[in-house]
Amino acid sequence: TINDYTMIGVQYGAGLSQVIWNPSTEQDWVFIPYNFGVTYTRYGKMFGYMPYFGFQAGIFYGQEGYQFKYDEKNDFIYRIEGAEKALIKVVKVPVMAHMHIDFWKMKIMFNLGCYAGYRLSIERFQLFDKDDYSILNQIRFEASRYSFKDTDNRWDYGIKGGIGFGLIFDPIEIHIMAAYKHSLSSLYEPDHYSPYYYRFAYPSNIVVSAGVHFQLTKRTGK
Repeated sequence: TINDYTMIGVQYGAGLSQVIWNPSTEQDWVFIPYNFGVTYTRYGKMFGYMPYFGFQAGIFYGQEGYQFKYDEKNDFIYRIEGAEKALIKVVKVPVMAHMHIDFWKMKIMFNLGCYAGYRLSIERFQLFDKDDYSILNQIRFEASRYSFKDTDNRWDYGIKGGIGFGLIFDPIEIHIMAAYKHSLSSLYEPDHYSPYYYRFAYPSNIVVSAGVHFQLTKRTGK
């Protein structure tokens, strides 16, 4: 008997975030202490007989961010609005294809799909001695420390995928997942700095999470 059943679950994780810059610049990973959400999973047969597939949708709340690294060779650090670091709170809705291989009381899982999201708020940080900041940088920093600019993109979308395993204690399952998310929506309009030299900034996250999932319908087969 092929397993056709549904689950609802809660997932909590932490991870690392950085931004893919164009032009590139020196940066560090930013630790993200939380990423949590609710998921709905539906297992089913692909083409009426292939038992390894399903889909998963959910809503997640978390953070992403960036932190520039000091370039000792050139005695320079890149700044945006007078700040070298920023944390952005985001809400995301992923919809992913789900593949699972069950054995004994365990399963291996693969997810791949897309997501849409919205950047809720931002906080910018200065990391160095303020004597190093110009008056213009300081004005920019104070003006946008807790706010987005008109040239910032609040809507987000991109791709998301992951791999993990589950422990099955019917009707409860415990899932451990490692996921990667890559945004296709730049943090700001590409011509915000110059109409001739475009700049892009695409956030990416790596999140390791654990979740508890409850079977809504009976799991009967393999």
